[in-house]
Amino acid sequence: MVEDRRRRTPRTDAVLDDPRLVAAHHRLGRAMVKGVVVDVLDRCRKGSVPPSDVVDVVLDELPQRAGSLREVINATGVVVHTNLGRAPLSAAAVDAVTVAAGSTDVELDLATGRRGRRGAAALEALAHAVPAAGAVHVVNNGAGALALVTCALARGREVLVARGELVEIGDGFRIPELLESVGAVLREVGTTNRVRLRDYSEAVTERTAFALKVHPSNFRVEGFTSSVTVDELASLPVPVVADIGSGLLTPHPRLPDEPDASTYLRAGADLVTASGDKLLGGPQCGLVLGRTDLVEALRRHPLARALRVDKLTLAALEATLVGPVPPVGAMLSSDPDDLMRRATRLVEAIGRDLAEATASRAAVGGGGAPGVTLPSAAVALPERLAAPLRSGEPPVVGHVQDGRLLLDLMTVPAERDLALVSAVRRASGA
Repeated sequence: MVEDRRRRTPRTDAVLDDPRLVAAHHRLGRAMVKGVVVDVLDRCRKGSVPPSDVVDVVLDELPQRAGSLREVINATGVVVHTNLGRAPLSAAAVDAVTVAAGSTDVELDLATGRRGRRGAAALEALAHAVPAAGAVHVVNNGAGALALVTCALARGREVLVARGELVEIGDGFRIPELLESVGAVLREVGTTNRVRLRDYSEAVTERTAFALKVHPSNFRVEGFTSSVTVDELASLPVPVVADIGSGLLTPHPRLPDEPDASTYLRAGADLVTASGDKLLGGPQCGLVLGRTDLVEALRRHPLARALRVDKLTLAALEATLVGPVPPVGAMLSSDPDDLMRRATRLVEAIGRDLAEATASRAAVGGGGAPGVTLPSAAVALPERLAAPLRSGEPPVVGHVQDGRLLLDLMTVPAERDLALVSAVRRASGA
């Protein structure tokens, strides 16, 4: 008589109460652990898992953490990769977020015991980084910053904007639709490729709220073109709002054509809006910089509450501004010769039969510096390894070019080199 294997399958509660799973309960929660236990017991009943191995299999299959996001090695050569979470935070910012995860003085003056200004230190750090701004404010993202400005200053009124600057910012979201959704009326000026100052001045009426300058950050228009600079727009009898998108606060030597907040404010912009998780290298947030009276009006507007950032964002932003150079800044200043030396060392570790060191071109990404490429170096591998590397642990994401998989080292921190070599060797079966 054949014994029914289901009779030997341990009970769910018995497995959950096994002492070897105590740590997992604390790390993941009982519900998540139970889900894995139920799945393994089902396979035990079907005969694919021996009853004596149930707990061991459960331990092997439990995730390391409760969240589903996985750390990825970004070897794409795109410094600010939107699909990979844009700017990676510095160690200082990560530490600040860890502290902020508990109870903090985010909105409490410990000296007086009374309510304090929310995120005062982060705002002071931002103001210090952009002295040309009379005041600063932070919201949840770049689009939120522009939406708040428009809602507070232009609801039911007109916004002047060049036709060539009516851009789509990604995933189908369009600047004109964003502005109209908060009650503004767009007044388009000029043509797709050319706009002049008189186009703006002739469009100004008593209904004009402000003139908007949008940096076309993810494309370039070349040829028979003309645009109006911020300092020219500042001669208009209405405020000038400039959306620079990528979040560069001061000029960068490798990105001479990328607009920055300080330069625009000194040129006469009344308000500048930008993202915090791109070239600034911080967490996702929207920055509003400029005239004190206008920033204060935005801060007190009812919509500001809906766009308020949390304590984790404020902590990461402050640490990004006052701490060491964040990863984005380090990547942009990478020496191509140093990167090539790293690539050569990695090839030696992987094996010359599989890998080759090669020059490559990296990109800024995140809608910044369109068309600009940065000299870099990469490890070239067979294209067939792209999928196994993406599904490995840790996942490694490169890019395929001319039939080869390139792992661009500009976006890989040097301290991840050993992990990169191990991932390649596992993916190749070495």
